[in-house]
Amino acid sequence: MTQGHTGSKEGTLSANDQAGVVDLEVVIPAYNESERLERTLARIREYYDSQPYSWRCTIISDGSKDNTFEIATQFAEHDSRFQALEYAKNRGKGYAVRYGMLNARAHRILFCDADLATPQEETEKLWKAMESGADVAIGSRPLRDSNLEIRQPWYREFLGRCFNRAVQMLATKGIDDTQCGFKMFTAHANEEIFSRCKLDGFSFDFEALMIARDLGLRIDEVPIRWRHQEGSKVVLLRDGPRMLRDLVKLRLAGKGARMSLNPERHSAK
Repeated sequence: MTQGHTGSKEGTLSANDQAGVVDLEVVIPAYNESERLERTLARIREYYDSQPYSWRCTIISDGSKDNTFEIATQFAEHDSRFQALEYAKNRGKGYAVRYGMLNARAHRILFCDADLATPQEETEKLWKAMESGADVAIGSRPLRDSNLEIRQPWYREFLGRCFNRAVQMLATKGIDDTQCGFKMFTAHANEEIFSRCKLDGFSFDFEALMIARDLGLRIDEVPIRWRHQEGSKVVLLRDGPRMLRDLVKLRLAGKGARMSLNPERHSAK
């Protein structure tokens, strides 16, 4: 499914900005992910080493209390294509993603979850959407051609569908899945969107897509393989009401407020 205009602005990095720029940067927000992060990063390296394009992986430890950052640092010490970033206080997934995205130096930037619920092989589907002119390509689980190999518990799936309907009614009509943690952006779209994002929690997904719509960017939904992983950081009774509140606030704030730049950009460039 395609939303927005058809003209991509992928090639917007100036000649002076090209040094150190790779074809793809993978941004992984991580909060207390020590149990699976080593396997995740090993798989990241294995998969992208088999691809013809240059790549980098940035892991952002979101105030983790375990040794998430140490594991990421070990990878970075042995392979310069990995970069580990951290800050002391847990700020939320939206903050972590924004921090990583605004520090990215690549022509295309993908953020994905540390559990790899969407296998890395699905990168090529989003890449193809970019080649066809998309500014933003997002994995979408409800699409007919998607393959949900392991489904969520029925109550999470039911509540997720209800939430998606609310998001469509209030914010992103025509987009079936705003919350899938597998999204790719051109360098231009990444900068324009995440420099405006302000939400630190799980609501950042639909905030980013609302801003993309406000900017007139083309959003392609792409069918993917997906398998539920245990250990989700989303607590439905706590985070569901917060996300609905954020959704209503974003809608009421209007386009002008959403389009304003975030004065705290979280970028170390």
